[in-house]
Amino acid sequence: MKSLHFGAGNIGRGFIGKLLSDSGLEVIFADVNQPLLDAINARGHYPVKIVGTESSTVTVGPVSAINSTTDDVLEMIESVDLITTAVGPAVLDIIAQSIAKGLMRRLTNNDAPLNIIACENMVQATTHLKHEVFKHLPKSYHEQVEACVGFVDSAVDRIVPPTQADDPLEVTVETFSEWIVDQTQFKGAIPDIVGMELTDNLLAFIERKLFTLNTGHAATAYLGAYYGHKTILQAIGDATIYQQVKATMQESGEVLIRRYRFDRAVHEAYIEKILRRFANPYLTDEVDRVARQPIRKLSASDRLIKPLLGTIEYATANDNLINVIAATLLYKNESDPQAVELQTLLNQQGVKATLTHYTGLDINTAEVERIVAAYQQLQANTPSAG
Repeated sequence: MKSLHFGAGNIGRGFIGKLLSDSGLEVIFADVNQPLLDAINARGHYPVKIVGTESSTVTVGPVSAINSTTDDVLEMIESVDLITTAVGPAVLDIIAQSIAKGLMRRLTNNDAPLNIIACENMVQATTHLKHEVFKHLPKSYHEQVEACVGFVDSAVDRIVPPTQADDPLEVTVETFSEWIVDQTQFKGAIPDIVGMELTDNLLAFIERKLFTLNTGHAATAYLGAYYGHKTILQAIGDATIYQQVKATMQESGEVLIRRYRFDRAVHEAYIEKILRRFANPYLTDEVDRVARQPIRKLSASDRLIKPLLGTIEYATANDNLINVIAATLLYKNESDPQAVELQTLLNQQGVKATLTHYTGLDINTAEVERIVAAYQQLQANTPSAG
């Protein structure tokens, strides 16, 4: 079985590429980084360092790579059995055109089932990719693509920080990984992939990850930045931040428990597992990397505002979520365009107008007033100012 994976970066190699290779699939990476592609092709394998309570290194291979801007990708789409991605949400729209062109070539003489799974930190990323692919497909192909191509949504979870190794191909990953896919969206036989879990209720797991790992990670980063920490490990090691992050995940978790009937004790154990992952001493992750793109993270469908809306829906506690959102508004990073844009609008229009502009929250709600009050309190008590 042959697979084409878009994105030869750390997540592509350390997470999805490794699972595909472990399952015996032929793995071909597609990327635009030519020196990286050349290194993969020259060696045919790469090391993955897995860190948890202990550290070990495994070799992933054989693998190969092609440039995603060339016709090699179109030819590969004609023959592969599975396409996966780990390119980041913004790049999905770019590769959609290549996938559409490849599908048109494929369907001329190959109607074997093909499944596409976007493994991105984005809700229903594959559904989004499908929408973009169809923009580039003539209508005459739509029915055939619907019949032969499965666009399979998934939820992925594995911390893959930037590597500090001398080897440009080495990747460091945590022991924990989770890849849950919607089994109802496959076409043909479902591939047997190590570490890929099937579900017919993907939304529950998407929101579990979004409301727990993503919410907790963001809380650690923005509170960490507020208190002057540089790494996630330093931030979660701060007892004040640890307690706030845990309480924030408990508030978002209450929404999940009520919405999906999750077992309370099981979900509390999941929260504890996430906290231990943040405190993994082998993982060096920068606060600024996790905190980047604050505007996206303040959107109504993302990790801060969506759980807040859930607490409003179920009339449950949200003091810590309110405080984390306020800390997000205070985040400054001159090298992050979204952080710069956020601070510019705050200076021009004030907190309330900026908050409602990016979050979609009703300007007249009590929650907006409470976020503004929390922002003002945090600003007045900034640790660096005291």
